[in-house]
Amino acid sequence: MQLSVGARVRIKKKSDSGTVIYEGTIMPTVSRNIVLKLDNGYNVGIKPENVDIEVISSAEKLKGDKTVEVTKGLKREADLPILAILSTGGTIASKVDYRTGAVSPQFSTEDILEAIPELGQIASIHGKVVYSILSENMRAEYWKKLATEVYTEIKNGAEGIIVTHGTDTMGYTAAALSFMVQTPVPIVLVGSQRSSDRPSSDAAMNAICAAKVACSDLAEVVVVMHGNTSDNFCFIHRGTKVRKLHTSARDAFQSVNDVPIGRVYYDASDIEKIRFEFLSTHKRRTEKELELRGKLEAKCGLIKFCPGADPEILDFFVAHGYKGIVLEGTGLGHVSAEWIPYVERVIKEGIPVVMTSQCLYGTVCDRVYDTGRDLLRAGIIEGADMLPETALVKLMWVLGQTTDMDEVRDMMQENIAGEISEKRTI
Repeated sequence: MQLSVGARVRIKKKSDSGTVIYEGTIMPTVSRNIVLKLDNGYNVGIKPENVDIEVISSAEKLKGDKTVEVTKGLKREADLPILAILSTGGTIASKVDYRTGAVSPQFSTEDILEAIPELGQIASIHGKVVYSILSENMRAEYWKKLATEVYTEIKNGAEGIIVTHGTDTMGYTAAALSFMVQTPVPIVLVGSQRSSDRPSSDAAMNAICAAKVACSDLAEVVVVMHGNTSDNFCFIHRGTKVRKLHTSARDAFQSVNDVPIGRVYYDASDIEKIRFEFLSTHKRRTEKELELRGKLEAKCGLIKFCPGADPEILDFFVAHGYKGIVLEGTGLGHVSAEWIPYVERVIKEGIPVVMTSQCLYGTVCDRVYDTGRDLLRAGIIEGADMLPETALVKLMWVLGQTTDMDEVRDMMQENIAGEISEKRTI
């Protein structure tokens, strides 16, 4: 029997121990096995031998025809919100190469829609592939193009943006978009820990929850990912406060020094029952005018201090033309005493140095110990409770706006996109 991707089927699998019944949606696969998405969100691979298959509904009936192009003067279809999905690659847009077992970014946006037909029930979708890369290959110039694409889609009528992205560096890109695009609509980054055609993939649930958030009253850059190891809910994380904290768990993403903006309660059986609640204050639609602030200074570095580290690494960064440096120091924001004259020399060269903490939680305060006070006298900029990677991206963005050292200092210590908590614990 020829099965169409997106068709809903009931499969009876016979074995020596009896008959097992599976019901769900046919998923794309490059293997000979049948890949079925069950109602609980998990995928299951079924060998086609000894099976009886009943087609419950066709792919066309399930998916509908709600994919549209976002252009000026666009007519809304089916009275649904207009969303743009911009694909950059990553596991959510990947397939397994069954010859090698490796995962590679091969899905186009159309493939994602085909694999997750429920998205067509939530919004009128326009898809575009911006990049097709694994996220470790992301870089500052790619953020510039992505920010421009996001800006253009919103300007042309998109009422929400979904960016599919690899999880490993998604926090960096979320921070970059937070500073580069002032948005009147939701900009939602989403990924998955397991590719769309793997059993137990989290791609569908994450994407569906992301689409719901993209239709909400939000007007910020956020990351939407699994909130626990089950399929109960996703968290909505502010783009400047989120970090991947586990290599493979589906609830790898957490808000650091902040609570999530909200929670999306998932219901695999009924899209209309998916609901969300906001847990903290957030910017709302039309609160800000659309603005692209897309300049970045890519030549910035992040240095992690460790015991015995040679401070001459700072000279290396200066010699190679770096324009800004973020230090990931210990505790309240420290490096060893021998680093201090090197730091001072770098700052006198006109290169700003920002101090963050390896602790992640809590805030930098260089006024407690002598080393910190010496760093302040050398001209260090305290990074408050910013994540080191957020501080790096922010420094890139700030140096794209100004090279005046006083202005750089003021902007780095100003809360621009929720990256600095108003209340911090020392």
